[in-house]
Amino acid sequence: MNDALALRAAAEQQASALPPLLAAAEHLASTVILGDHGRRRAGTGDTFWQYRPAQSTDHARSIDWRRSARSDASFVQDKEWQIAQSVVFWVDRGASMRFASSENIPEKATVARLLALACTILLIRGGERVGMTGSDLPPRRGTLQIAQMASLLSQDDEADYALPEARGMLPHSRAVFVSDFMGDMAPIEAALTSAADRGVRGALVQILDPQEEAFPFDGRTIFESMTGALRHETLKAGDLRNRYLDRLAARKDHLTQLARTTGWQFSTHHTNAPATQALLWLYQSLAKPA
Repeated sequence: MNDALALRAAAEQQASALPPLLAAAEHLASTVILGDHGRRRAGTGDTFWQYRPAQSTDHARSIDWRRSARSDASFVQDKEWQIAQSVVFWVDRGASMRFASSENIPEKATVARLLALACTILLIRGGERVGMTGSDLPPRRGTLQIAQMASLLSQDDEADYALPEARGMLPHSRAVFVSDFMGDMAPIEAALTSAADRGVRGALVQILDPQEEAFPFDGRTIFESMTGALRHETLKAGDLRNRYLDRLAARKDHLTQLARTTGWQFSTHHTNAPATQALLWLYQSLAKPA
């Protein structure tokens, strides 16, 4: 018991330095209206969910004769699925995620962390187990897990592009990768292939700054990575626009095809757009059956 109390105290102390992220995530989660059923779905459980017409594959003992007596059709009671699901997140901590084209637009990292933490809050409220890929934070329930997620999500990586972490994904669980996906695609392919081999399904959420979509550059321009390790100067930036946009479109197509092949889903969110729609898409994507 003392160890548990010490762990909770340590986690709360770490999370106390993150009130803006936690408060923003709680607010974002509260703005999402999930409907009457939320993540409810038919399955093993004791709680009544809904009546549905009986099908030829249903056993006679499954028919609710009292309900069926009130009509000419036979009906079956669906019970609510009550087995908790494990969902793990990988959120890109690379330096490229700290880019923002304007002081009026949040950094990609801020939006990625906000989406991941808000989704964590919704999932845990729905009774699911949530954690991080790797070994730092295995999937668990409870508000303490939210605080620990917030602490880990706030850590940065010094490399320009972080490598996805595929460890810690339980067989037949769910996973979420949130990144700009602007680095080497090979590690992404390897991580998703590894996940698919274990029956893991999930969602890829690409976070992009609007400037990265529009490429509004012309004339003399110096392009430099967030760490300064990569640098390119050109006198005719406008001449690069079409090539850049073609390569970005090709990358999105690649991600779409990769997600389709591995049973995942893919979506792009821009940092100047409200996060509510992206959060709802992500949450509902995780509820879809494998």
